Amino acid sequence: MTSATAGGVGPTPPAATRRKSVTGTRRAVAVLFLLPCLVLLGALVVYPIGYSLVRSFLNQSGDGFAGFDNYKALFTDDGIRTALKNNVIWVVFAPTIATALGLVFAVLTERVRWGTAFKLVVFMPMAISMLAAGIIFRLVYDQDPDKGVANAVWVGVHDTFAESSAFPKAHPGRQSPLQPEKGGFLTGQPVRAGQSVALPLVGVAPDQMPGSAKKAVRAAVEPGKVTGTAWQDFTRGKGVGRLGQVDPSELGYAGMKVEAVKDGKVVASTKVRDNGTFTLPAQADGARLRLPASNFKEPYNGLDWLGPSLVTPAIIGSYIWMWAGFAMVLIAAGLAGLPRELLEAARVDGANEWQVFRRVTVPLLAPVLAVVAVTLMINVLKVFDLVFIIAPGSSQDDANVLALELYRKGFSEDQPGIASAIAVFLLLLVIPVMLFNIRRLRREVRR
Repeated sequence: MTSATAGGVGPTPPAATRRKSVTGTRRAVAVLFLLPCLVLLGALVVYPIGYSLVRSFLNQSGDGFAGFDNYKALFTDDGIRTALKNNVIWVVFAPTIATALGLVFAVLTERVRWGTAFKLVVFMPMAISMLAAGIIFRLVYDQDPDKGVANAVWVGVHDTFAESSAFPKAHPGRQSPLQPEKGGFLTGQPVRAGQSVALPLVGVAPDQMPGSAKKAVRAAVEPGKVTGTAWQDFTRGKGVGRLGQVDPSELGYAGMKVEAVKDGKVVASTKVRDNGTFTLPAQADGARLRLPASNFKEPYNGLDWLGPSLVTPAIIGSYIWMWAGFAMVLIAAGLAGLPRELLEAARVDGANEWQVFRRVTVPLLAPVLAVVAVTLMINVLKVFDLVFIIAPGSSQDDANVLALELYRKGFSEDQPGIASAIAVFLLLLVIPVMLFNIRRLRREVRR
């Protein structure tokens, strides 16, 4: 074996040594172990991508060349254009809001003793599949406030400030002095002081009357005042009860508003007592009595969360519910590695907590925030499950995204060429984001 000479090159290593990797493993053995992975990668990734690229240039049957016609459809088909617009909305808002919430949760939970428990609760939705989450939020956004949590809360808040009417279906019966007027009802003739007026109504089932309603009584006459009774002029049972007269089993319209109107102006108003009676002052003399439309307003039923205008924001909300915990955990891990001396130095220099957060914490967390935002951006580009499950058939076109449109074109409409073009287009959208992430990771390694 040749020995090394001064200033020269050492002896050439044996061939067996040259064939070993840096870990000491023969490269042939390493390739042999990697071969199953390479085969699977080629079969599950490389081949489908190549086949989709080729298929995107063929016609519907696959036996003729279509050129760029399938790609032209991406910008001319109304369904695909709606999907593209919604994907832009998803990419802009979903990762931004989820990352921002994750940052806020991660920073605030550092300052409370029960921060770990809070993180566990926020992260828990990540353990739920997209299918299960979609079913959950389909129920959450149900239009019926008795079923949908979102509308139950919304209606509760609304009714706190604007109470709904208890008599939406009430209307005058036969021989009633009331006539329709702008959603309400108005007496045909003026009333006089010292007169008792009967205002019979029907249309409300006894079991739907307010809980405070009591058995109606005929109002007594009061000198100088207008009195009357507003009641449910209906008694169960054939031939039972007298029309236009208060019967023992009939209930008063408790809380109904009564107005006295002269020359189109309200001169007095009152509310019906629990027993249906009401009293108006002397100003009501010569006026006509009106039951305003507010008495018969339909109860507020909440928002149509899954309607055409709100379906996309509603689904984005369900996505954020799932992925905000993911963002929080990653950001919390990055926050734990920050040099605390920098934060303390900023506080010593007189910075308040908001300035420390904005000028020190966020810049130091920028690499972690970039990882989270890019990961979520790639994830929302291919979102499918939530949109497919949550959006009802009537508004699925308005909530459409590219991944869902790919499925619909490929399977429902039997247009595999256009579906393949959408798949290639999605790949092209993801590639720049992936390249950005790779370059950022390489910069981190060089540091």
